[in-house]
Amino acid sequence: MTKYKSDFLNILTERGLVHQCSDFSALDAKLCDGVQSAYIGFDATAQSLHIGNLTGIMMLRWFQHCGHKPITLMGGGTSKIGDPSFKDEQRKLLDDETIEENMRRIRATCFTQFLTYGEGDSDALMVNNNDWLSGLKYLEFLRDYGRHFTVNRMLSFDSVKTRLERESPLSLLEFNYMVMQGYDFLEIHRRYGTILQMGGSDQWGNMINGVDLAHKSDQAQLFVLTAPLLTTPDGRKMGKTESGAVWLNSEMLSPYDYYQWWRNADDVMVGTLLRRFTMLPMDEIAKLEALKDAEINEAKKILAFEATKLCHGAQAAKEAQDTAQKVFEQGGIGGDLPSIQIDAARLSGGVALIDLLVEAGLAASKGEARRLIQGGGARVNDEKADDVDLSVSSDHLSGENWIKLSAGKKKHALVKV
Repeated sequence: MTKYKSDFLNILTERGLVHQCSDFSALDAKLCDGVQSAYIGFDATAQSLHIGNLTGIMMLRWFQHCGHKPITLMGGGTSKIGDPSFKDEQRKLLDDETIEENMRRIRATCFTQFLTYGEGDSDALMVNNNDWLSGLKYLEFLRDYGRHFTVNRMLSFDSVKTRLERESPLSLLEFNYMVMQGYDFLEIHRRYGTILQMGGSDQWGNMINGVDLAHKSDQAQLFVLTAPLLTTPDGRKMGKTESGAVWLNSEMLSPYDYYQWWRNADDVMVGTLLRRFTMLPMDEIAKLEALKDAEINEAKKILAFEATKLCHGAQAAKEAQDTAQKVFEQGGIGGDLPSIQIDAARLSGGVALIDLLVEAGLAASKGEARRLIQGGGARVNDEKADDVDLSVSSDHLSGENWIKLSAGKKKHALVKV
């Protein structure tokens, strides 16, 4: 493993968070020359960030941990365009009001647990690229900066080639995204002296444009550092569940469900996830990932607790941990278990189990719920329910006015009256 002079590059390297860099040695020297600033851009296309964004957030967290200044760039401007990277279709265009609301919710729920914001030299800063992109005069912008981008090079980037090879339409609007992202880097450097942009390896093409533009326009030396994408052992992107993305916002995914996503990680991924998404010392991680067979479950519990603590706080992590222990180890009911409310009058008349499984989020559709029951995976109060016509009623209520529904061994929910 390469040894650097800067703590930051050493930490990211040993934690598997380094894929490519525009100039390792020059960046290493710069990071040893006082406090530096680095940024990562986050487009506001939803009301929360998700696990796919967490690698970048952890890179910023370690950057701040090493005494430098992280900048979270909200794409209030670029969210209006849409990044074409490796997608078959143009992203749905959002209006200004939706983008503003998404940014407000992301600011409030997705960064403050990981980064310390404030006025100090190494305190995090949040900026919005709409502040400079919305005021650009198109002709002047093309004259001053468009001449630094060649179509030949833009067509060579994998994100664009993928779309063209699939014969998927690539609009001029999307093609301009990489120009806007390159200009972001130049603008942030001018405003804040930022020298480094970080992100996932799939963003290399878009990011390196900023380095080239700054060199040609301002004769400035800027840097790009990318991390490997988070993938499953068979090469698929991680971060999805049967019901959708693994959101960082507790209103969109409960801390318990967030905990369970980490707890259910593939055994071979435990070491990678501990290195990337916890702050545990490397020697402790080495001991945990060396565990075999059933003992690896102890490492998964630590992974789930530490990851949930970073995102949702120690109290939420403890509650999720306690609930999981009661449900899976003691056969009981935990207070943090996902639940739905149902009217007593409706329950007294009986509700189809198929409907309740869908309402509780344990099945995506009635067809999936039916297959779950037929396959023996559905349970009511821990008793197997293999009748697709079963009606759940107030007779199933426990003494605490709830009914426990289960889909397989790992997914549970309560129906409360």
